Amino acid sequence: MGEITPSNEPLPDAASVLAGTPEAWVLKFAPLIPKGQILDLACGRGRHGRYFLDQQYPVTFLDQNVSGVADLASYPTAKLVQYDLENKSPWPFQAALFSGIIVTNYLHRPLFPHLLAALKPRGVLLYKTFSLGNEQFGKPRNPDYLLQENELLTVFSERLTIVDFIQGKESNPNRVTQAICGIKTPNNESL
Repeated sequence: MGEITPSNEPLPDAASVLAGTPEAWVLKFAPLIPKGQILDLACGRGRHGRYFLDQQYPVTFLDQNVSGVADLASYPTAKLVQYDLENKSPWPFQAALFSGIIVTNYLHRPLFPHLLAALKPRGVLLYKTFSLGNEQFGKPRNPDYLLQENELLTVFSERLTIVDFIQGKESNPNRVTQAICGIKTPNNESL
């Protein structure tokens, strides 16, 4: 029987465990995000924002209910913003504020132009959510909450340099998604 040796790695706190593991898509492209403020939009329990806090980024966690990230209220580089993005209130952020914007499992199309405006030049958008075809596997089923084929690519390709785009069926769990990673370049400048 092997000997157990103590680790110098800190144990994750209960809230981080409950928040869950970040999406592989987010982890894959996280190194592209320049140091600076991150927006975890529709953050839920904050699994992506918590990852970026661990990477020494300041993070704004935004959701209509921030109780899932309430444990971070006293964290010096975490900002919790409780805000309903779907009640026609004005967008709560200034232009060119964020180095990275992370959106997963959430779709509200009127926000697309605001996301582009809120990214700093060379900022990175990581967006992954459900698309048509997902209704066969479960929620969401409403087409208002499902992306059309190539929709993220169509919406963002004129203003972002697209690093990667995928769409299709995933397994474990079964779902149909689209994901995009794009970098905002200054006008007429190539990366």
